[in-house]
Amino acid sequence: MLKRDHYEEDHEDFRASVQQWLERSVKPHTDKHIADKALPREFWLEAGENGFLGLAIPEEYGGAGAEDFRFNAVLAEELAKIGAAYPTCVGIHSDITAPYLVRLGTEEQKQRWLPGVASGEILLAIGMTEPSGGSDLAALKTTAVRDGDEWVINGSKTFITNGYSCDLVITAVRTDPEKGAKGITLFAIEATKEGFSRGRKLDKVGMEESDTAELFFENVRVTDAEMIGELNRGFIHMMEELPQERVSCAVANIAQAKQILMETVQYAKDRKAFGQSIGAFQHNKFLLAELVTQIEVAEAYVDKCVAAHARGELSPVEASKAKWWSSQAQSEVLDHCVQIHGGYGFMNEYRVARAWRDARVTKIWAGSNEIMKELIGRDLGF
Repeated sequence: MLKRDHYEEDHEDFRASVQQWLERSVKPHTDKHIADKALPREFWLEAGENGFLGLAIPEEYGGAGAEDFRFNAVLAEELAKIGAAYPTCVGIHSDITAPYLVRLGTEEQKQRWLPGVASGEILLAIGMTEPSGGSDLAALKTTAVRDGDEWVINGSKTFITNGYSCDLVITAVRTDPEKGAKGITLFAIEATKEGFSRGRKLDKVGMEESDTAELFFENVRVTDAEMIGELNRGFIHMMEELPQERVSCAVANIAQAKQILMETVQYAKDRKAFGQSIGAFQHNKFLLAELVTQIEVAEAYVDKCVAAHARGELSPVEASKAKWWSSQAQSEVLDHCVQIHGGYGFMNEYRVARAWRDARVTKIWAGSNEIMKELIGRDLGF
């Protein structure tokens, strides 16, 4: 296996601290997280106490001020080894939503919210997807209508990760119905606002540890003090943040697939049939050789994307390539891992079964793989 050379000693020291926390405080409770269909507040508070939630938040607001995405990638990799929902929930909070406050927030907004974001006392979600919109963010229907010094928000969002337990939602709304994508604005909406409500925890095929919910806004009143970024530039702001979301997904995709594949290799050594390890059968041996190579090649590309993003050089198209390829590779590899496990691979008590279910959504979210190919194709001049 080629040495991964984009991580330095500081990153590996950080990895060791993450691993220790996971062994001590997370692994013993994973079954309960699945049963509860959510990560408890204790998880978030302890993650915050260990400095894992504010990596990119400046020190003056309670964060680590790392400004090196490689630390975020290390955290995502280690979380993914435990289960796909963990880097998803933490990533939505820290890598996807928090940057809106860090990069676009006013000084008052940063002081108001970022310390709690870093400590785990304020849990974040992002309200983009709507019941009728899917990947078409420009077509959103949730509206904000000016009423004196306030904005009145009406509409709904769906498939919102952390939605059932979040304290603050960065929400995309339409502020100018005549301007299409150029008429969208972002607002930070606190869950205590009158008129804000949540639906049930959605019953998903996988990622049961992640609380995913519908959000409803009925005459929710906000002011310009809760506007994130510029009026009618919300779509542009979202497009600017999507490369980080997509490379974060790619990191978690490959890390989970690699972990389960290595566990499957061990299973193929331990499991006996017809007097020998099942991995010794030529078909399985060749298949595992293919899968290991597939994951290592994908990992090498994702590593390059992580390094480029840490330097501020990752393009949206390259992030799209990483997202679709990693999710496709993950699904293919995990499907083979289930097959190698045989009947046990279809049992939920086996990690491979849960990982296989969890992986399916990665070809849909953060922009479906079809949308990723559309973006890549446009870059080719079509």
